Amino acid sequence: MRINQIVNVDLVKQMNSAVVYKLIDQQAPISRIRISELSQLAPASVTKITRALLARGLIKEVDQQESTGGRRATSIVAEQKAFRTLLIHLGREEIVFAMMDLSAKLLTYQHFNLPDVQNLPQLEDFLLVQLDKFMADNANKSSELIAIGITVTGFVNGKNNLIENLPYFELAEPWDLVQRLEQRFNLPSYIGQDVRSLALAEHYFGVTKDCYDSLLLRIHRGVGAGIVINHEVFQGYRNNVGEIGHIQVDPLGKRCLCGNVGCLETVVSNDAIENKMQQMLEDGYQSKWLSLESHDIEAICKASNKHDAVATELIEHVGVQIGRVLAMSVNMFNPEKIVISGEITQAKNTLFAAIHKTLESHALPSFVKNTPLVVSELHHEDVIGAFALVKRALLDGSLLQHLLIE
Repeated sequence: MRINQIVNVDLVKQMNSAVVYKLIDQQAPISRIRISELSQLAPASVTKITRALLARGLIKEVDQQESTGGRRATSIVAEQKAFRTLLIHLGREEIVFAMMDLSAKLLTYQHFNLPDVQNLPQLEDFLLVQLDKFMADNANKSSELIAIGITVTGFVNGKNNLIENLPYFELAEPWDLVQRLEQRFNLPSYIGQDVRSLALAEHYFGVTKDCYDSLLLRIHRGVGAGIVINHEVFQGYRNNVGEIGHIQVDPLGKRCLCGNVGCLETVVSNDAIENKMQQMLEDGYQSKWLSLESHDIEAICKASNKHDAVATELIEHVGVQIGRVLAMSVNMFNPEKIVISGEITQAKNTLFAAIHKTLESHALPSFVKNTPLVVSELHHEDVIGAFALVKRALLDGSLLQHLLIE
């Protein structure tokens, strides 16, 4: 019983500190009195917590607020420039390293092509060697490096932080990259699947921060979704949900990397769109703006925006297939907002018109009417999801407590 009491006390301290820090982070400048009112914590508890946060440099006092009749209250804001985060993205073809301060300002960025390695130890060695060099090249005594965020294209077990699957690399067993990084750099590390982490970033910093529930559809080399329910990324008991790209839309279509036939990813991913355009051009379709030498996703979107018939036809077809799959999602959990992310959104007008028309004919009318469809406005999409994982650890108190007891 005594052990449980100690654990519970520590948990309460973590939760209370997290509540106070979150209010300062999201509503600054804010006074201690206002924090006490909003958090329903005793003024003495707020004072104790803010004193610890001030001593650690995580918050700072700014100009006093105007008096309302008594003693003027001092405002508090979160300190952002004094701390850095190391961010890693393992994509299908690339590895990205970056650093951001706590305001999500990008400080440095480096991109590597994924090496041709034969096994996991070789991949891990390459990653760690390049990371050592990156950190040495970007050492900064003026700010403190406090955590590592990692996102991967694949499946991540959120309960034990193991990478269970990589679409571009066969794993004989789960990869404990988090443990390797924590041992090597002595920094708390947080890992997540890239699209689900991007949905979290959208909720923290993007167009869904005003929503309880939302859906992010990311279209790039692959197609995936991130679902936020009641301000939390929905992971499910088995830790991986949102593989919307592997819903079948064409039973007679192409073979997908997952082994099935006609998945959404085989129709609307960047590669699928570019390959389809090449086929259309080879079949004799005429375009003023596109050719066999120039028909990448950006060129296709530009041509569609110039009302090119071939590009418009293809983008409309893509929109219909996306709309059919999104209709299932809308009917299942009725999100407040749907966000589309990816290069395809450069043809927003044509794409969204096709999606809307399909949603209206396939989903419940009352659900569609109240569900806006918007384009993601996030920057640095390859690493902002990794930053969101670190941000979540600050706001839930786990990283905060680690920093306070150092």
